[in-house]
Amino acid sequence: MTVIHRYRWLAGMVLAGALAGPVQAAMGNTATTYGLLPMDVATAQGLSMFNTQASALYYNPAYLTRDPRGELTVGLLHGEQELRAASQGTASGGLPVIRDGDVLNDTPSQQTLIAMKTDLTSITQFEHPIYFAFVAGVEKYGEEMLAFKSQTSDAGQFMQYGRQPLFLNIGGGMELFNGITGGASAHVSLRSEASLVASSDLGGNTRYERLDVSAKPVIRPVISANFEWGKVFCGNNQRCGWLGNLETALAFRGHTEARTSVESSITIPGTVVDPGITLLIDTLDSWQPDIISAGMLYRFNERLRLALSVEQQNWQALEDELDRDTLKDQAQVELKDILVPRIGLEWQVNDSLSLSAGAAFQPSPLDTIRTPDVNYLDSDKTLIGIGGAWTVQHPPILAYPVRLDLGYQYQMLEERDFELTTTRPGFTNPYETVTADGEAHVLAGSITLKF
Repeated sequence: MTVIHRYRWLAGMVLAGALAGPVQAAMGNTATTYGLLPMDVATAQGLSMFNTQASALYYNPAYLTRDPRGELTVGLLHGEQELRAASQGTASGGLPVIRDGDVLNDTPSQQTLIAMKTDLTSITQFEHPIYFAFVAGVEKYGEEMLAFKSQTSDAGQFMQYGRQPLFLNIGGGMELFNGITGGASAHVSLRSEASLVASSDLGGNTRYERLDVSAKPVIRPVISANFEWGKVFCGNNQRCGWLGNLETALAFRGHTEARTSVESSITIPGTVVDPGITLLIDTLDSWQPDIISAGMLYRFNERLRLALSVEQQNWQALEDELDRDTLKDQAQVELKDILVPRIGLEWQVNDSLSLSAGAAFQPSPLDTIRTPDVNYLDSDKTLIGIGGAWTVQHPPILAYPVRLDLGYQYQMLEERDFELTTTRPGFTNPYETVTADGEAHVLAGSITLKF
């Protein structure tokens, strides 16, 4: 084992000690990739800005005011993806050859979610309702909170899919004026730092070790406003005709990131003397852009409502972050801002049963087919969802209704060609041309106790 190989092994020990076991991670988070609660999943987030449940905290916290009842929600989300690459028969050099239909990522996302919202009026001296909520999610059904993986890839890796171990959002909303409500929340992610100082012999056995690991929160804002135009112009929706059935919402979600920094210093007596070999790593695990959302809801009657929304996702800002990433800076990733249109429909069949459906189209923000060494893959995708909710109005024992939700979503990634390249000397680029595509199936369920 050479000194440099032994040094890399020690660096790997730092990363393993600093963070939980390896997983396939990616840019994004569960809420933007799939949706949080079953209605968000079932409508492809088309109705998320107008969801009265606690997940509104992330998409449009101003909408927490629409249902004055408190609620406690527990849910599960299972996302099963199969992301593939097929060789076009142009492989060269000694790097791995992609075979037709090779599956690059089929690691499922398995989130456990808990959410709560309540009216804080009773603990304040104000008579004006103030609504508080939080949403927390943990990966692998509660067993994985801080998993991390950042890597280059000879075979290619999908940019936006993978596990996002920890999701945390907290905030609230209140009515500002008649028909106008506002809300704000904080999305919390983590920045981890690790440092290792050690002495090693030529056999790789260390001594005099000192390992320090820390993590600090990175807080990003979510702010929104909601407008019931019947109340704004007429004082009461019932006296305003069609305008009384119209609502609009605006929201801003700040960019989030999960980042790890590693600093290590290794000495090998007689070979590498003090201050030793120093390794500095600063890399992203996941990143989500600033998102500006605008939505419109129209109620056709008491039982049917339709929502249209559009998101601007500002992905170009990630270019600068990747330029500073010590693992991916050579990739020269080119990104573009994108617009994501969404549509959602909810039909209240009766007092107990409601059905929902939705669709969305998300263009790929990846604007280049070459990202040397990192070899990112990404495609335009179409999202289609369907689901329903059953409310038990008078459950046994409990004094308030119980709501059961189920949502399913299908995502189809369109075929797109990429050229795999490397900065290693002696290889002809591209060393392989591949066609990437894939699909994802998402199933979410939850139980909500009203109080």
